[in-house]
Amino acid sequence: MTALVARRLLALPLVAVAAAVLVFLLPRFSGQDTALAILRSRTGESDPDPAVLAALREEYGLDGSWWDQFTGWAGALLRGDLGISWTSRTPVSGLLWPALGVSLTLAVAALMLAALVGIPLGVRAARRPGGRLDRVLTTGSVLGVAIPEFVLGTALVLAFAVTVPVLPATGWGGVDQAVLPVVTLAAFPAALAAQLVRAETLDALARPHVAVARSKGISDGRVLWRHGGRLALTSVTSLSGLFLGGLLGGSVVVEVLFAIPGLGRLLYDAVLGQDLPVVQAGLLAIVLVAAVAGILAELLALALDPVARGAVR
Repeated sequence: MTALVARRLLALPLVAVAAAVLVFLLPRFSGQDTALAILRSRTGESDPDPAVLAALREEYGLDGSWWDQFTGWAGALLRGDLGISWTSRTPVSGLLWPALGVSLTLAVAALMLAALVGIPLGVRAARRPGGRLDRVLTTGSVLGVAIPEFVLGTALVLAFAVTVPVLPATGWGGVDQAVLPVVTLAAFPAALAAQLVRAETLDALARPHVAVARSKGISDGRVLWRHGGRLALTSVTSLSGLFLGGLLGGSVVVEVLFAIPGLGRLLYDAVLGQDLPVVQAGLLAIVLVAAVAGILAELLALALDPVARGAVR
């Protein structure tokens, strides 16, 4: 397991470098004049003075080659300098870190809710395949996967903030303000977790050692949770890093809908304002957080499964 940790940690810098290259190059594939985009984001001018454009290119180092621009940008990143926002003219770090903290809180809360709902339902449904709970779970999980977040979020707002005003529709800071966005964001991973746990539990219960346990008089409930549920939990845990990365990347709709000052809302505003430094920093942060979360989730899954841990070389 130590070798696995070392391999994953060695791969992390490679992921960071690849993500930095892509984040830097992707906006430039559009062929848009970066200096012109900066002026438009600040003033809205469509036909600025060429002398102003030239001065701006020199100020931001845009008059050099792409390689010079990339090395300057990457060197600043290594020093912890994320650049200056084109629209607000403030350090990007002052915008990114608070927003990332909000999005991480939202995503982790949604992931925990998805696990608390999806794992027990999946295990219970596997106890009686084709039963009432299994049919309800199948229908609910299909709806949870199929319904878009903006539709579910809007429906929850109409139901619990307008029709029966028991929860606030927007804002961030209180527990009551977090309920609707967390539920909206948790629906999709909860449905996937329930489906995965049901399938993994059915597979585990069909294995020979479960039949031996039952022959020894161990109760069905104990067999279900000790053998089927634990194996299913390992599978869900190994995917939780992907879920977290997906929640961070997919939180744009939820954060805009509920007016949450998170990373998704920051990226949405930055794209509309053509604020490239904020977009680059935000995308890079999502990739790195997802990579680290994936490594931690894999290690946790191995810790829960001694058989798989013993097979790792």
